[in-house]
Amino acid sequence: MRIQRWLGLLALAPLAQPAAAQDQSAPAPATIDIDVVAKKLDEARQQIQPSLGASAYRFTPQTLDAVPQGAAAPLNQVLLQAPGVAQDSFGQIHLRGEHANVQYRLNGVELPEGLSVFGQAIESRFANSMTLITGALPAQYGFQTAGVVDIQTKTGTTNPGGEVSMYGGSWNWLQPSFSYGGTSGKWDWFVTGDFLQNDRGIENPTSSFNAIHDQTNQLHGLAYFSYIIDPDSRVSLILGGFDGQFQIPNNPGQATLGFPVLGTSNFNSATLNETQREDTEFGILSLQKHIDTMDLQLSAYTRFSRLAFSPDWIGDLLFNGIAQQATRTDQAYGIQSDASWVVSDAHTIRFGMLAQEEGVASKSFSDVLPVDGSGTPTTDQPVGIADTSTKQGGLYGVYVQDEWRILPTVTINSGLRFDGVAEFTNETQLSPRLNVVWKPTETTTLHAGYARYFVPPPFELVGNSTLAQLAGTTGAPAGTQNDPVRAERSNYFDVGISQVVIPGLTLGVDAYYKQSHNLIDEGQFGAPIILTAFNYAEGMQEGVELTGSYDHGPWSAYGNVALSRAMGKDIVSAQYNFSAADLAYIANNWIHLDHDQLWTGSAGIAYTANSDSQHPTRLSVDAVVQSGLRASTATVPNGVALPTYGVVNMSVVQKVATGTELRVDILNIGDNTYEIRNGTGVGVGAPQFGIRRTILAGITQRF
Repeated sequence: MRIQRWLGLLALAPLAQPAAAQDQSAPAPATIDIDVVAKKLDEARQQIQPSLGASAYRFTPQTLDAVPQGAAAPLNQVLLQAPGVAQDSFGQIHLRGEHANVQYRLNGVELPEGLSVFGQAIESRFANSMTLITGALPAQYGFQTAGVVDIQTKTGTTNPGGEVSMYGGSWNWLQPSFSYGGTSGKWDWFVTGDFLQNDRGIENPTSSFNAIHDQTNQLHGLAYFSYIIDPDSRVSLILGGFDGQFQIPNNPGQATLGFPVLGTSNFNSATLNETQREDTEFGILSLQKHIDTMDLQLSAYTRFSRLAFSPDWIGDLLFNGIAQQATRTDQAYGIQSDASWVVSDAHTIRFGMLAQEEGVASKSFSDVLPVDGSGTPTTDQPVGIADTSTKQGGLYGVYVQDEWRILPTVTINSGLRFDGVAEFTNETQLSPRLNVVWKPTETTTLHAGYARYFVPPPFELVGNSTLAQLAGTTGAPAGTQNDPVRAERSNYFDVGISQVVIPGLTLGVDAYYKQSHNLIDEGQFGAPIILTAFNYAEGMQEGVELTGSYDHGPWSAYGNVALSRAMGKDIVSAQYNFSAADLAYIANNWIHLDHDQLWTGSAGIAYTANSDSQHPTRLSVDAVVQSGLRASTATVPNGVALPTYGVVNMSVVQKVATGTELRVDILNIGDNTYEIRNGTGVGVGAPQFGIRRTILAGITQRF
């Protein structure tokens, strides 16, 4: 308030008044300390949306630096350090037995879902810190509810100065990057970008060391700008983008369907030439304001994403019966408002809303062969089928929640959400939330929570008109039933305890149970690597997580083990993607979801030698152990688990001079051959093997 009064007096003073005539006894105008104000506003923004009562796993700047590959580590690989995170192909992760359903936030603003399958528009390079929030989420978190990845971006305040880096090694890996941040007056800025090229863009479909036809070229970038209007107000802008080109790797020795195309019956599957391009651009404009006992953030955002698949026209027809060039685009834009009102030291009310408009467009051109009543092609001359569709829709949600410390050691966080979707489905739901946190001692925290969830399906659909066009051709699906994908509705229960054993050592256990109606899953059906959503009429997920972390002096370590089970019954939408036998079995039997994994484990340790010297050395090792995702047998969909596997990675980072740093990373030190997918399972399109031993090195110069 004093600064505001001084600024007001300064504005009222005559600008042409001689210096000698000025009141020498008046105090000198105060200047705004941008570092102090930015930190205060950052803390206020995070108080608008706390994770009270949910399970939060935090990645500090030091944690992110210690990850093998450092800032170059893909975001999904960083998240594997957290409990209950299962690894899948195409860079996907599964939280607590969910297929996707992960919400990503930048500085508190929720980003709309995009269309990327292989590429990641959000990089760990962007993050100053990051929190993974799971469990019974408070009321401000809606729509994607398996977990919230809340990223606080780097800024000119947190990461001043410049940095250039060159990184690369195995697989013809080349990854130059840069960043630059700073402040001037009331301005704060940070920009970063990188280019990635290697021969390991997607998982290898074979167990061989080198993949065939697997090159990728990717660009990532992020820019952050903010302006301090006054000590209680800030406006900020985030711009980001990703562009990726991927070759689809080949699996040699595959058999064709047995009919000729343009006089050709034989084709070497090792020479297929399928490619996919993905790009995403997003922008967030936010106004943050502190007014007495209230904090507010109002944001407008947009995200555009596009996915384009190009087939091998002859090869795809011979192997799949259809060669389809497919393009999908998605443009989303909306507003989000979040506010907190501190009623008293023991009572805080939070409320907010989100409204989003979205438009999708799908274009495809398919080559197929006409068939007779027995399904035999009547000619070897392809017939082209063009298909175009567009759709507009939207999401909306409002919430209010009340955080009340009813006793010195007990806090209740109760809330209510109302959400709606008006896209391919039109549905609404009123969802109560309740969390209780009890701290019987300074070192012990217990929590329990309940959440009613409403998850809209991804805004994409294959319409009945498209299926009708393919009837009577080699591209016709197994069936024609195509009930629309519905919103998932669920009840979620979570309970846990965290205990500080000694300073720096924290242990925890957390258990959860989720019961779903219209559980949403996704699968890859056909050659275009585009995920399609479908519903199980009923779903169930349950599990328990054990966590531990230690951070003291030059040492830090963590370890997690999670047990889980994820089941579904009766596929009730997009049925044309499945065989009649699978539909009949699943209609009457509970099955494991294809991404179900009995147990997952992760651990890591980091040590900094000579931490007080000018040339510290940081060594870190991490490990991921997974019991294997599901695969189908001849009679039971998703009836077996793939073999257990483990991967150990290591990193050495050496500061050699002022601002100069060298690093060496080794991924999969033991060169283990492990299979993430074997090509079977409900919604599984092809086999994928994990990356083999990879040696990477880099040099970074800061200025």
